[in-house]
Amino acid sequence: MNTEYKLEHGITLQLLRTADQELPAPTQEHIKYVPHYYTLVQSGMYEYYASEGQKSLPYAFAELVDNSLSATAKREGHRIIDIRLLFDEGQGKHAVAVIDNGCGMTSKQLNNWAVYRLSKFNRDSSTLHSDHLGYVRPSPVPRSLNSDISFFGVGGKQAVFYIGQSARIITKPAASPDVHEFVMSKEDFERKEKNKEDIYCGVIRNRKPGDHAHIVAEDELFLQALIAEEDGKDSFTAVVITGIQSDHITYLKQYFHLWTRELAHIYHYYVHGIHGNELSQSSKDNYKQSDVDIQITLVEKAGKQPRSVNLRDVSTDMQTLYINSSAASFEFRVQAQGDATVEGLIRYHPFLYDRETYPQDPYTSIGPADEEDDECLVLNPEGRGKRPIFECFWNGRLIPYTTVSEFEWCARPKKAGALPAECYNRISGVLFTNDRFPVSTNKLTFMDLELQLRDKETIFTRVINGQDQRVKIQREFTSWLKECHEQYDKQIKFMGFQGVTSRSDVSTKRLQHPWARFSSIRWDGKTYKAGQHVKSLKTLPLLFGTIKEFLLYGDHEGDVFATGGYVQIALQPKELYDEVRTIPILKIDRQATTAAIKRNIEDELAKLPVKLKVTWPEGTPWSDCETRPVGTPLGPIQVEILNKKGEAISRLPMGGNAAGRKFLMELKVIWHSPKGDIQTNSHIGVHSAKWDYWFRKMENLNKLGKYTLHLQTILNESNSTTWAGKQLPFHSLSFALKEGDAETFSVGAISTPLQVGVPFSLSLELKDEFGHPAHPPPDLKPKLECSSLEVTHEGTAVSGTTFTIKGVRARGSVTNKVHTLKVVLEGLRHDSQSVQISMLPGLPHSLRVHPDEEKITVENRTAVGFKVEVLDESNNITTHSKLIVRSQVVGVPEVPMEAVDCSNTGMGQLMSKPLQLKNVRNEQLITVKFDLPNHQMVSCVERALRVLPSSCVCRVEVYRLEGQRDAPMLLMNLERIDWTAGDALGNLFYRLYDEGEREIPITPELAQKIKVNWSANMKGVDVAQGRLPPVCVPTLAVGEQFYQVAFKGQPSVETSFIIMPRPDEPELLKVNLKETSVRLGEVLPGNIYLELTDQYGNKTDALSAESVKTISVSAEGLDTSSLAIKWQESTQSVCVSGVRFMDCAPGQREVRFAWQRYEEFVRLRVNPGLPAKIIIQDGPEMPVQVLNGQGVDTPFVLQLCDEWDNPSPDQRVVIAVMSLSPQLKVKAEVMSQPVNSEGKATFTLTQITAPKGEYKLEFRGKMNSSGILAPTVLVNVLPDPCKPVKLAVDYDIGALLFAGGNFPVFTVTVYSEDGGAVRGVNPASMSMLLWKGPASGQQPPPEALTLKSCKAKKTEKQECLYFRDKVIPERAGKYTIQFVLSVDKTKAIWSKQHTISVVPSKTVKLAPEDPPATPVVSNNNVLANRTLVESLHLKIMDEYNNPAGEGCNGQVFVSVKSSSGCSQKDRPLFEGDSSRASYPLENGESLIKELALAENSPGRDGTEYILVFEADILELTPFELPFRFYNDVENQRQMSALSQKKDRLSLSIDVYNSLFDTNKQLITELKGRLQLAEGKEKQLKSELQKKGLASSLKDMSEIDAQISQRKAEMEQIKRQPRRVCSIPDPFRTSPDVLGKVAHLAKVEDDDAAKVISWHLLGDMDCVVTVTTVAARKIYDDTQGRQQVMPLETVFWKSNTRPLPHIRNGMNIFVPLGNPVFARDLLIYPQYADKCQMVFGSLLGDTILINDLDSANHYRKGVVQSKIQCPTLLTRQGDRIRSNGKFGGLQNKAPSIEKLRGHVFGAPIPREYHQASSHVELLQQYRVVLEKCQMVRADYDSHVQYLQSPEMQQKEQELKEQKRELQDIEKKLASTPVRTPLSSVVKRPHSEPEPCRTPSKRARIKPCRLLGVGNIGPP
Repeated sequence: MNTEYKLEHGITLQLLRTADQELPAPTQEHIKYVPHYYTLVQSGMYEYYASEGQKSLPYAFAELVDNSLSATAKREGHRIIDIRLLFDEGQGKHAVAVIDNGCGMTSKQLNNWAVYRLSKFNRDSSTLHSDHLGYVRPSPVPRSLNSDISFFGVGGKQAVFYIGQSARIITKPAASPDVHEFVMSKEDFERKEKNKEDIYCGVIRNRKPGDHAHIVAEDELFLQALIAEEDGKDSFTAVVITGIQSDHITYLKQYFHLWTRELAHIYHYYVHGIHGNELSQSSKDNYKQSDVDIQITLVEKAGKQPRSVNLRDVSTDMQTLYINSSAASFEFRVQAQGDATVEGLIRYHPFLYDRETYPQDPYTSIGPADEEDDECLVLNPEGRGKRPIFECFWNGRLIPYTTVSEFEWCARPKKAGALPAECYNRISGVLFTNDRFPVSTNKLTFMDLELQLRDKETIFTRVINGQDQRVKIQREFTSWLKECHEQYDKQIKFMGFQGVTSRSDVSTKRLQHPWARFSSIRWDGKTYKAGQHVKSLKTLPLLFGTIKEFLLYGDHEGDVFATGGYVQIALQPKELYDEVRTIPILKIDRQATTAAIKRNIEDELAKLPVKLKVTWPEGTPWSDCETRPVGTPLGPIQVEILNKKGEAISRLPMGGNAAGRKFLMELKVIWHSPKGDIQTNSHIGVHSAKWDYWFRKMENLNKLGKYTLHLQTILNESNSTTWAGKQLPFHSLSFALKEGDAETFSVGAISTPLQVGVPFSLSLELKDEFGHPAHPPPDLKPKLECSSLEVTHEGTAVSGTTFTIKGVRARGSVTNKVHTLKVVLEGLRHDSQSVQISMLPGLPHSLRVHPDEEKITVENRTAVGFKVEVLDESNNITTHSKLIVRSQVVGVPEVPMEAVDCSNTGMGQLMSKPLQLKNVRNEQLITVKFDLPNHQMVSCVERALRVLPSSCVCRVEVYRLEGQRDAPMLLMNLERIDWTAGDALGNLFYRLYDEGEREIPITPELAQKIKVNWSANMKGVDVAQGRLPPVCVPTLAVGEQFYQVAFKGQPSVETSFIIMPRPDEPELLKVNLKETSVRLGEVLPGNIYLELTDQYGNKTDALSAESVKTISVSAEGLDTSSLAIKWQESTQSVCVSGVRFMDCAPGQREVRFAWQRYEEFVRLRVNPGLPAKIIIQDGPEMPVQVLNGQGVDTPFVLQLCDEWDNPSPDQRVVIAVMSLSPQLKVKAEVMSQPVNSEGKATFTLTQITAPKGEYKLEFRGKMNSSGILAPTVLVNVLPDPCKPVKLAVDYDIGALLFAGGNFPVFTVTVYSEDGGAVRGVNPASMSMLLWKGPASGQQPPPEALTLKSCKAKKTEKQECLYFRDKVIPERAGKYTIQFVLSVDKTKAIWSKQHTISVVPSKTVKLAPEDPPATPVVSNNNVLANRTLVESLHLKIMDEYNNPAGEGCNGQVFVSVKSSSGCSQKDRPLFEGDSSRASYPLENGESLIKELALAENSPGRDGTEYILVFEADILELTPFELPFRFYNDVENQRQMSALSQKKDRLSLSIDVYNSLFDTNKQLITELKGRLQLAEGKEKQLKSELQKKGLASSLKDMSEIDAQISQRKAEMEQIKRQPRRVCSIPDPFRTSPDVLGKVAHLAKVEDDDAAKVISWHLLGDMDCVVTVTTVAARKIYDDTQGRQQVMPLETVFWKSNTRPLPHIRNGMNIFVPLGNPVFARDLLIYPQYADKCQMVFGSLLGDTILINDLDSANHYRKGVVQSKIQCPTLLTRQGDRIRSNGKFGGLQNKAPSIEKLRGHVFGAPIPREYHQASSHVELLQQYRVVLEKCQMVRADYDSHVQYLQSPEMQQKEQELKEQKRELQDIEKKLASTPVRTPLSSVVKRPHSEPEPCRTPSKRARIKPCRLLGVGNIGPP
């Protein structure tokens, strides 16, 4: 076989001898297995197949919306997503566009989008750093609405190829000026497969915004409009899909509302926010609206209105229906494995009597209703039915094919319970999951959501007010469901709320108010409204009437539901039953028909009068609305009253046989005049048995207009026209009276003056005999007469009563102004009238022009004038509006038109502009035409003009004359002249010519008007001789130069010429280059161009292609191997490229370019090379040690370098600090930043958080997407011993807490991260909160009482806070205590809540809960009059009125004693004639019931006795109750009323006295506080005066200014550079740690600081601790690397010995150099006593002296005195050891710089402390002054309040009540008023209780809460 095969690229070829040869060894064959493009094109069809029986297009659109939501997630303001369906065939093929205003995509991101299944988690690094953002999981947000739903890199491609066959992505990122465009289509894939091209590749077009030049196809015209919208957009993305499938187009058009509703369902919570689409206005006002705006527009054919919908306006999606039909919600949270979280919400849809409110699914249709029961149709009878409860949302977006039917705790119980089972069908729910629950790539289903939620480890918690509560979820849900059922499931709907009223017909007083009033109800499918007829059921008698209103007990507003209520019925007929009854709504007879009810009412109404019968006895009836002439008589009239049966009656029918009241008949005639109704006649008719009601004839009707005859039935005596609210029968007759025949006339007003020849009309008004306007008779002919004018008319017209003479004209001279016109109408009784008229000239009729000559001679360029007059038809000069006379030269368009306005005078002067005719070489004849353009009826007038040529200058001619004999060279106008650059063009002359081409001699006057544009100064002599100055040609041979010679006369003329400069001979070599700097190793960007120029820099053509061979380039370090010198033909210049420098230092370089004798030098700057590595230039000591939660003070300074270690300032490099461990959290001032101009980046770590241990911190550098080698730092994190994390509370739990006593001491310890107690906690930041009631969650209620801590005693632990001597509340019961530590303004640490029980204190008395009134009794035989106490509840109480008798049993004995000392025999006796009664006392309580006196009991009449109640146990104060005794009942009744009034007055007086006493006490306290505050103010002001600060402190602003000034001074002092110790001290804040030695002291003098620091150099890094345990802990934490010194192991005793040269207070010798103990120069900022031990141990008696000589002298003197001499240090840095050795490097301190920060720091200057003391004093003064002002304001306000009219009125009321009480006491003849015992007064809980001793919390606040209103007896 000779078959030929073509080998393709990439094919593996194996050479075999035969086809069936065995392989001697294994071989490999390279293959490609790229997925077929159907994988992408058909992916949408596979993913959306069948869609579980639903149309899947909405879910495909959702994938594109997902991308847009992610793109707009970080956009501020509105996030707009626009979906456009472009189905207009006139604009091209069908298309779908999804446009958003998101962040856009760079070209790399667009490339990533095109890659199928490239998710956001595995995208490659991009070429630009800005493209490679990396995926960061968003922080948790409510409902997981984080817009992070563009996830898998799949949905967008699937969607576009499911919708169509081609996708065009147009995008612009915010940081790019360009638009990126990419096209992916099935057609392109097929073409590439056919051509065997790489299928998965394409082109991204980068273009300018709005550029649609590449869109040329007719079927893509719609893209031009889309692209045109790009201008002005910062960023956007548009996905345009074409090739839409036809069935998709049909579905999108026909079911537009369905699929948009489904989209609104999918993105419901993105569109409406976390609370969803709550349609009520109040909900919209309370919640912030979402910023997501999704708009969908369907554009069909042209001319048809596009359909548009915003998803925010869709109100029929399921979530909207669920939200707005629910009445309550149950929120919960589900915590699954890890951080998988679900927020759940269950809604309750209540049952209204006639329907279930659970919404129907819009996609399911409701079946036909049962026709037999149409009125009681129950909608949605099963509620939810078998539908699942929960819809599922993932990251806030609906996952449509996954639902959760129910959870075990919310499922319908298997056994019937107290809650109806149907309630479980009235709930709907929604689950919001985060992205930890996986979903399918098409986002249609969850993978395993329900399995995870049903896992045993899953935790359900209820959410209340945003807080999770661990409760039994099933019990909570059942309780909530029961509450919803009881509260929201209703039967009757009350509608039309009309307010709240009270009902006095209700017997129970508390139920009389409030009653809500409604106008209608909805009950059992029927609506009952006010005014509707109803019948009662099961009432005696049965009631018929109309509904007035409905009543529902309670304070309601708006429409409400309830199970019952009342209805008020107005009984009908009202004429017989004028009454309103109130019955329960349930007694409405719902079976009664309206017809039956009305029939019963109408039977009752048949007897009442219903109408009037009117007759005309004389046979002259007047019909309704009839019109008759004035003066026609009316009447007589007969009237009868008929009932519904047609019977005549004259009396009102009444029930029974009683006679009714008589009827009267009232007649009124009303004239409806223009000014209002006027009564012309009024009569009252009495009934007669013979003629009923009779009215005589009326003949006084003579006014024109409409009348009404009104007959009204009225009642005798009252004259009322109504009965029982209904109008009595009446009859009305409407008629009108018109005018009579015409007998005279009057002439109407004439609008004068009139114009000659202008027609006008005369209006004549005709009248009858009464003066009313009348119609004119037929054939009426007028006559007009005037002696001075000719008057004519055209005809007449009649309009109603007006006779008009039309077309009247007057002609003649208008010399006389006034004329008399006589009008005659023959046939009238008065037939003539005269009227005066005035005349003016008429309308324009002709023109008169002066002069009148036939021809007028004028020279061209001169003006000519005319006089014109306007005449009317009688030759009167007339005026008129717009009377403009125009003159125009006929046939000469260059002569302008002239006009004059003659509107005011009728005449004018026309002066034309100078004639400007062209080419007038000889005489010309022209015509001038005059006309009125606004009055075409006026004829034109013409005049002839003879025009001569002008003698003015009309042309300038320029010429050049080389020599006298040479012919002149004429320079034509705009002639171009080629001349050498820099040369001069001279010998120029000019000539002048007139219009007739005649040369004009040049005169000095004409020469002065010659101007040129190249010279400002011209010689007058030369110009007068016709010579022009020479022209200097420019030195640059570029462009053209314009030169002009002008004659500035009348007219101005000019001529011009153009000079084009050309280059001179070559002179210089010119080098042109764009860039002047280049990196080491890189080629200089751009090309260098060489040119030869003349002396002025003009380029010449001396260089050629051959010149390249002889051109040389040289420079130091120049790499000549890369040089390229070429000839560039397009620019005619030499091009040099490839300039590169290698192996040389950065800096300036001179490059030499040479050719023949020409050379040129240019200077280039050589910069460092590309960045290659990053080094740490400066930073903290390694390894870095830092406390958890704190930062590193010393910043890291990083330097960017190239490969040769040169600093590289490339600011494209970005350095970021990152943690290499997930446990290490690092915060810096800037986490990533580009290097600065020096190539440096500084990072200050502000916070490092991690568990204890060592971690690695990395600095990463990136330039574009390439990494740069960077260092790694080791960080040792230690726990922060000063960071409070927990509060521990200790107190005596077993102590009994008696009311009013003191709490036990509460000890609060604050623990830090390392488990130790935190020292130095500010006591003011710790608070104790106390409130009554059980624990309230994590934080206390707002009304909790706040108490502050006390100072710790010396015997107590100083690290603890103590709350002692806190008063226990006086009311017994359960209380809760909680402690809180305020860390800062936003953070606080709360302790656990401790519940305590306050028990009553010691029992002291027997008293009732409510004080009874004073009894008044008598001894008659009526038990009620003898009863002392009906029911009295006595309890054993403590002094604070707390029941304290628990467990106390015994007897209560009641006896009577006299308050006036009467004898025993006169004391009343109880029933059974006993003087003593007993009652049982059980558990501290006793009920005294029905205690009464014996019948005919002894007792003195009118005497007050006292009932004494005593207990037989304990020593209790008995309760005493006064009562009054009377012998007769009447006196008892009167005295009882007086006693009750006396009790009320006594109580009111006590309240008033308490009010005034409290106010007096408050005034006294405020006055004392004011004096104290003023004294403190004076004291502080005196101190300020001593410091010179009080001179300018007049108000708060000046004090604040002084404080700000001092603080600024302190800040300035603090910022001044001073010596600082740089040794890190991370252990200082640990418990029992003082810190490192270097930080424990400060030294003021620099020399002393240097030498002492050097002397202690080995100990400066040592950590000093208080205990050995703390030292050991640090030792262990640092693996023994840190030296430590525990103080408890240091031997030290106080050393007060003087210097060695002092003995017994006397100097042994005179020292030199100012010796001093070194330890005395140390300043201790804190821990002074401990620091003295430290440095006493380290320094001992080391002495500091000035210099070495003084030191040797001092040592010599001490030793000679036989005293041990300690080590001596000198300020110059020398040291003499205690053994006398000095010298050498080991005894010489280096400079302070070489100590590298290991030196004692300098203290803050004294000026700082002085300013600080001033600030503190000023702040104290400010606080005191502010408090003083506040107290003074309170005092003044309260004094003013006490003097107010309100308080004066109360004082007056108190006096009146006291006076009234005295009168009552006199009447009672009793002892002085009894003061109510405090033991029986029950205080409201809101009032403060009295204290035995004032406590801190019982201070009286200066407020007006003490005012009492409406005090006194009722």
